[in-house]
Amino acid sequence: MRFIFSWAAMLLLCMMLYRVFFYFHYRPANKPFSGSSMLLGFRYDLRILAAIGLGMFILSAFPFLDPFKNKNAMRFWTILLSIIFIIFLIFYGGDFYYYDYLKQRLSASVLNFAQDAAISARMMWQTYPLLRIFFFLVFATILFTVFIKKLFRRTEKKPVLISRRKKILLHSVFVILCALAIFGKVGQYPLRWSDAFSLTDDFKANASLNPFQSFFSTFSFKNSGYDIKKVKVSYPVMADYFSVPDTGGGSFNLDRKYCSTDTAMKPNVVVVICESFSAYKSSMFGNKLNPTPYFNGMCNQGVFFERCFSPAFGTARGVWATLTGIPDVEFPNTSSRNPAAVDQHVIMDDFTGYNKFYFLGGSTTWANIRGLLTNNIHGLKIYEEDDSKAAKVDVWGISDKNLFLEANEVFAKQDKPFVSVIQTADNHRPYTIPSEDRAEFKEVNYPSDTLKKYGFDDNGQLNAFRYTDFCYSKFIEAAKKEKYFTNTIFVFVGDHGLRGDAGDQFPKSFTQQGILSEHVPLLFYAPAILKPQRILQPASQADIFPSVAGLAHRCFTNTSLGSDLFDSTAGKTRYAFIADPDTRTIGVVGDTYYYARNLNTNAVDFVSVINNDPVPVNAGTDSIKKKMSAATEAFYNMSKWLLLNNKKR
Repeated sequence: MRFIFSWAAMLLLCMMLYRVFFYFHYRPANKPFSGSSMLLGFRYDLRILAAIGLGMFILSAFPFLDPFKNKNAMRFWTILLSIIFIIFLIFYGGDFYYYDYLKQRLSASVLNFAQDAAISARMMWQTYPLLRIFFFLVFATILFTVFIKKLFRRTEKKPVLISRRKKILLHSVFVILCALAIFGKVGQYPLRWSDAFSLTDDFKANASLNPFQSFFSTFSFKNSGYDIKKVKVSYPVMADYFSVPDTGGGSFNLDRKYCSTDTAMKPNVVVVICESFSAYKSSMFGNKLNPTPYFNGMCNQGVFFERCFSPAFGTARGVWATLTGIPDVEFPNTSSRNPAAVDQHVIMDDFTGYNKFYFLGGSTTWANIRGLLTNNIHGLKIYEEDDSKAAKVDVWGISDKNLFLEANEVFAKQDKPFVSVIQTADNHRPYTIPSEDRAEFKEVNYPSDTLKKYGFDDNGQLNAFRYTDFCYSKFIEAAKKEKYFTNTIFVFVGDHGLRGDAGDQFPKSFTQQGILSEHVPLLFYAPAILKPQRILQPASQADIFPSVAGLAHRCFTNTSLGSDLFDSTAGKTRYAFIADPDTRTIGVVGDTYYYARNLNTNAVDFVSVINNDPVPVNAGTDSIKKKMSAATEAFYNMSKWLLLNNKKR
């Protein structure tokens, strides 16, 4: 243990000295030293060394690998630790020059340079002092090997004899400390790369990371990217769709700048991202179990989009698309987990002069959403489970009811306009109904065949769906009592739908082609501002922030693949793009048809979304199919490009 501590302390000192050197060498002009960056970096470094130290400790428990009982084991550890040190030098040297080359910390995408190894090698030879670097590696390794041998001898000369009981206690404490260092923080979630971006400064965030953290965090995304040839073909299609002049020259600019003449009007905006709010399970579409009667009543008083689709199945993907306006086409992982995609222009950040909030009953560390939020939305105040007065009810944190009521309390105290996102979670396993609400909220029980007929797996799922409606009612009724209510635009949208059998509620294509998993309700609710309306035109989560920014008369730049749903000057053709990560299909829903292509097999579906009739084969439908095919590929390829190039302004 003394040997491991001494070895780790030496490496930790080297890692911290490198971070200080890195900070001052690459820092932008006039940027002061950041103690918070250094402190967070210390935690990242410590977890790497704790993981290695714990491995050393476990291996040395075997007598033949104990260097203080077996001379051969001492030689083994000298060689192994020297190899580990060489790996450290390679990672840190690679990191230093990788940042010099790309202004990014070392990531797994460096492995892609091996595809053009000869060209990459010549570039490095002509750009960097490789011979000097090589001799430095050799010299540093020799010094380290000498240090290790002396450390072994020094430790061996000072043996400590302790009782077996005390030995067990010390070993247990050592293992616990290593485990805590590896986990990295107190809470439900471990220390992740996204925690660096809570520093709200790109350079400070990058300086706090270390090469191992950044490399292994990006390893599963090493092949992420786009085919530039396909992007060049797709861009004109998207430019035409969004009525953007084709700039050509490879800029792929989709920027659409808007500035209202009535900027004095500043309504508040509250966007509620509703967990698993599947359209066919809700009352608005005629489900006989009537699980959402209150929300159905709200839809009759607001602007309700009957054909809204999330661009992809999954909560993290739904949150991503809603905030950024870009479909999450990262497979199999999600874009929120990709450090290379953390830098995004978000329209919510364009609400200048507004207070900005994000409410979640659990933790934004989930799915690394924190990185997206704190890195891109200036002045954002995040409220999580640790900020709540209410107690946690399950793994997802506090109940949705308490989440809504506490958000309402914050809104009522504001003396400036505000824009907020509230992300719910109760309509999710384990389907918890808080004990404090059981007297007022009455659960129901139906036979299994009745539940299956109307799209529910069991009574727990049905009651969780109904409890969600109960929470909406508590929120809106509380909000109606506050002054902010009449000047607020509430938006409710499902984060995703759920697969199942919609029976006769929808055309068969919704069930057979699997788009029930993306079909969600979308409601703009502002009785004092918007006239009630039901709209059949396709809509997407990506359209939400362009729409509310337009309704709020904000000046903003739309760089996303979303549109203002209330823009009367926009073209008549509108599609909802879907990229299903489970079926590996991409497609678009139009007014009449759904076109989809399977990425694995290239099989194509072209079906009606208004009835069960076969699609007629004629010149008209063939033309529509070709346009939808081109739109599908364009949405997909531009999404892949924008995920890595939609930088914040």
